[in-house]
Amino acid sequence: MSTAEAPTAPRPLPEAVEIYDTTLRDGSQLRGISLSVQDKLRISVQLDELGVHYIEGGWPGSNPKDDEFFQRARTELHLATSTLVSFGSTRRVKGRTDEDLTLANLVASGTEVACIVGKCWDYHVLEALRATLDEGVAMVADSIRFLKDQGMQVFFDAEHFFDGYQNNPGYSLAVLEAAALAGADRLVLCDTNGGSLPTHVEQIVGAVVDYLDTPVGVHLHNDTGCGVANALAGVRAGATQVQGTINGYGERTGNCNLVPIIANLSLKMGVATVPQDRLEHLTAVSHHVAELVNFTPDPQQPYVGSSAFAHKAGLHTSAIARRPDAYEHIDPSAVGNGSRFVVSEMAGRSTVELKAAEMGLELSGKAVGEIVDTLKKLEHAGYHFEVADASLELLMRAASGWKQPYFELESFRVSTDHRSGTGARAWNEVAVDVDTEATVKLHVQGERIVATGEGNGPVDALHAALMLTLAHRYPELRSISLIDYKVRVLDTASGTAAVTRVMIDSASGDRVWTTIGVSTNIVEASWQALVDSLVFGLLQAGITPYMKG
Repeated sequence: MSTAEAPTAPRPLPEAVEIYDTTLRDGSQLRGISLSVQDKLRISVQLDELGVHYIEGGWPGSNPKDDEFFQRARTELHLATSTLVSFGSTRRVKGRTDEDLTLANLVASGTEVACIVGKCWDYHVLEALRATLDEGVAMVADSIRFLKDQGMQVFFDAEHFFDGYQNNPGYSLAVLEAAALAGADRLVLCDTNGGSLPTHVEQIVGAVVDYLDTPVGVHLHNDTGCGVANALAGVRAGATQVQGTINGYGERTGNCNLVPIIANLSLKMGVATVPQDRLEHLTAVSHHVAELVNFTPDPQQPYVGSSAFAHKAGLHTSAIARRPDAYEHIDPSAVGNGSRFVVSEMAGRSTVELKAAEMGLELSGKAVGEIVDTLKKLEHAGYHFEVADASLELLMRAASGWKQPYFELESFRVSTDHRSGTGARAWNEVAVDVDTEATVKLHVQGERIVATGEGNGPVDALHAALMLTLAHRYPELRSISLIDYKVRVLDTASGTAAVTRVMIDSASGDRVWTTIGVSTNIVEASWQALVDSLVFGLLQAGITPYMKG
């Protein structure tokens, strides 16, 4: 191989990368997210706890919510590790910086740092702004110079940079050069349309890093599914700031996800991001932010998902029992997560033993074997215990000889009265008059109790009847809420005779659990899941059986 053909030496990685979070602005543009001012303040506290370097609070002057946020942040936010940033844009075409309202609002926001966006793609300058290329450069330089004169640090978000560079690299670099000469503290290359691939990102970031001395950052979207990979490619090319969002929230398919980016840089690439002692907060912050935006945490999210270190196959769990690192790429505790042993029809003795230990149960060798056999039979019948830990724990306790002591069922009956008079729903009817009643007969410590409850369906009526019979004996049941109810038909070819699986999610305080029932009768399946839910709730609350008198 000749010298000219020899590959260039890889660029040394930066020692540290700044983490810039834009969940409060870019992340909130995801469909379904609407953050209140209080939400934004609470998320800011979480980000500060994680130790990100910069928190982009929003665009002052664009809406009353962001104005209130920056106003309240001055007195209510006491950030220990993070710096609050206000976001805006360059001056208008042919406008004056000292008369520009957007720039004035940035100064008035009270933040030390402003991040402004400006166009770096000649196509956008000519067609969207209908300005000359010289004016496009001047808009960027004038705005940065004005903010620097006001004593602010300025980050320049180079909008559509990767597309612009591929179309006209000379113009895109001219905009960056003007920004640098005007005093920009960071030049952030934006993949605004999200269409770039890692090879392009690495090549282009490397070219900019070689051309200019000002620190370079990247702001990437995930439209190709490469947001995280693109961020890592940018760092390999010399970028020292990554802008993204917690859990990858953002418009369209989202922004690059800071959660795996932080973990990959810190744990895999040896590049410092958040303080080392804050990495263990990664899982908690990811889940807390998900709750605040009212999204269910993704169980399969790398590093922090509930399934990220979950083990189902018996082969895996038997190996982990001997060597915890056998099937885990990192120690889960490094990011605040933990190993999970999922019990299913694939389980072996090791899986059951580990799960029992996790629950604090002591099982004999014979009981373990019986549980393995029972699990396989029940899963073949339609049960799915890997997502119904509460029912699984009750099953395993029963195998050890435990019997739930709270009540005993004699019988239940459910009746539904349809009173529309037609016998069937007409398509033009808005509502149908349907009444559902459930009667349960129970024994509590030898006392026979009968009660009838009404509801808007069989499960609701059964729940009402159970509460009538049990709630005054076990007041703790009133704190248990049924928060979700799922039904799945398992063998659709059987039509109305198909086996049905019912899953119920319940909650009491911060604790959430799932129970399961399976039957060809949907009411019976619902009853199984419902009873398991209440029994598990009493068990976890440490309630002793009711004694009359």
